[in-house]
Amino acid sequence: MVVVYGGYVNVFFDFQIVYQTLSFGMIVTSALMIWKGMMVITGSESPIVVVLSGSMEPAFHRGDLLFLTNYRDEPVRVGEIVVFKIEGREIPIVHRVLKLHEKGGRNNTVKFLTKGDNNSVDDRGLYAPGQLWLTHEDVVGRARGFLPYVGMVTIYMNEYPKFKYGILLCLGLYVLIHRE
Repeated sequence: MVVVYGGYVNVFFDFQIVYQTLSFGMIVTSALMIWKGMMVITGSESPIVVVLSGSMEPAFHRGDLLFLTNYRDEPVRVGEIVVFKIEGREIPIVHRVLKLHEKGGRNNTVKFLTKGDNNSVDDRGLYAPGQLWLTHEDVVGRARGFLPYVGMVTIYMNEYPKFKYGILLCLGLYVLIHRE
């Protein structure tokens, strides 16, 4: 808005828009800082994941939110639930350690085999071609806790893009309209 008083031009800015933009930026930056902080504390590149299938039922159901840690000095144990990535697959898999394969000597390597609780066979069919065992390098994290069905929102947003855009539109409108 421009107002002229006795030959002087005063320009008034709507500081509310600037305030809302800065507030939105602060929320996004804070969320990113919290995520990065959780990565450092947990030792995992992805400290929180959502179970996307029913392969781990009855332990975990589709939509459960898992909290992970990945401390390198802790040995993998049979029965432990791990989240791992396979070469050529974008989405990590949540399954239980079924067997350990320890090789002594100088390297003293430990490899392991996984299986979903609700699956009838082990995961060798899911691994990369020629891969028979997983190693520590494949592990994204180990399940330490969970919240049931909290991740269903994420699943709906991925399966129904209109739902995702509707939520983003509502959040955007809230930021623009909300004045405090």
